[in-house]
Amino acid sequence: MVSRTRRVLLGGLTGVAAALALPLPAFALTNSSAEALIDKVVADINRIINSGKSEAAMIRDFKGIFDRYGDNSYIAAYAMGVDGRRASRAQKRAFSDAFGAYISRKYGKRFREFIGGKIDVRGVQKVKTWFEVDTVVRLRGQAPFRVVFYVSDRTGKDLFFNMFIEGVNLLLSERQEIGAMLDRRRGNIDAMIADLRKAG
Repeated sequence: MVSRTRRVLLGGLTGVAAALALPLPAFALTNSSAEALIDKVVADINRIINSGKSEAAMIRDFKGIFDRYGDNSYIAAYAMGVDGRRASRAQKRAFSDAFGAYISRKYGKRFREFIGGKIDVRGVQKVKTWFEVDTVVRLRGQAPFRVVFYVSDRTGKDLFFNMFIEGVNLLLSERQEIGAMLDRRRGNIDAMIADLRKAG
């Protein structure tokens, strides 16, 4: 079992290295293609939040967004952090499946709070070897706020690999959440995966 202090320290160092090394083949990706990807993401989110569907149906639709446009393998590996080194292949597959469903439930509910509002793409800029696409959420009776997407073509396809909602970093917050789940289960990966299937 990796202690929480050591996990945070190693996870932070690993995270920095992974972020710097993330999209080595990012030559085809441009400002316009990164913005085009998030235009599609935003269009789908706007359609879902104004569809009038039930929460369960919306969450299924939000899972489709992560499946189509998200670099889910990277997001899941980052969330598992250094504990992934001791996980078996079967555990990694099970974690990735459970994590994909969990993150869709969690962030689907967050986006569902935007019902009646609208998300607009505001701009894009290159940051190191990826692109940061800035969007603004406008809700009735509330001040606008930012949702920022990080886009790369690490896999050979343009995908988002991180997201900030009102400054909250998806990658870092989920790594902390998974670490806390492991701590509660005394480092038992299978038990954490079972908990993850019910979380979100």
